Amino acid sequence: MNILPRLMVNSGLQTQYQMIYSVLPIMYGQMRTKTKMVEKPKPGAGEQYRRVVHYKDEYTIEPLKTTHLAGRDPVTGRVVAKGIGGGIKQKYHWIKWQRDGPAEGPAQEERVIQVMDDGCRTAKIALVGIGDELKYIIATENMKAGDIIRTSKFIPRIPVRPNEGDAYPLGALPVGTKVHNLEKNPGQFFHLIHAAGTYGTILRKFDDKVVVQLPSKREFAFDKTCMATVGRVSNINHNKEHIGSAQRSRELGNRPRSGLWQRKDGRFGRKIRRLPPMAIVAPPPRKPLEVIKLTLAL
Repeated sequence: MNILPRLMVNSGLQTQYQMIYSVLPIMYGQMRTKTKMVEKPKPGAGEQYRRVVHYKDEYTIEPLKTTHLAGRDPVTGRVVAKGIGGGIKQKYHWIKWQRDGPAEGPAQEERVIQVMDDGCRTAKIALVGIGDELKYIIATENMKAGDIIRTSKFIPRIPVRPNEGDAYPLGALPVGTKVHNLEKNPGQFFHLIHAAGTYGTILRKFDDKVVVQLPSKREFAFDKTCMATVGRVSNINHNKEHIGSAQRSRELGNRPRSGLWQRKDGRFGRKIRRLPPMAIVAPPPRKPLEVIKLTLAL
């Protein structure tokens, strides 16, 4: 190797040799530390990274197939949510997040056919039929097969006396009623209070707003035409369920962790603060008006 530079001096290739000799370590160093820059998404933007549901073109009560993500991003395959594991394969039952009823006249009646468990959610679900239409809804605490539930969008002068499972606008329900499956804005899908055993409480009414206390104890003022289902969500003992073994925890889709986080103790514990004041839910922003161009020459 030492003879090669002396041979190159006579041939005038010493400068080229020195360049190659200096570039080789840099090339090897780059190859050793070669990395692929991937933009990793952050959790908390509405994505659970638990499963992907393969929906069909039209609504169906047929169980849908799912793909488990186990906390990984479906595009890059990188771990995003560390507390999620694989879990048992489950079929997904498509919930119809809207209750349509008549705006005038008597309420629409539907019959509960079956109440069952769903492995993809904490609450129980109910198969409901009306005419030749079948759909899944979130079951209430005391709902059972054979019950008749009513749906109406009419707001009478005197509040109605609803039964458990009925769906009415907030303005038609009396103060103190327990509700779930609450719309955030009129006409949208049920957005709030889906988890097992949860419920909101109607506190008071003012103008065209109805104040509801959510399970987080926060108070929000919703439009009186927002639909809600009466009663408490089923499976109220879900938070008291005893897991019993590490294997059962893995079957539920939980990834093990080294230590438990103390909620109120330690340096990074949660601090107990006062609840924020009541917030008014604003309507969604309107779409900008389309610009009309006149082509007629005046």
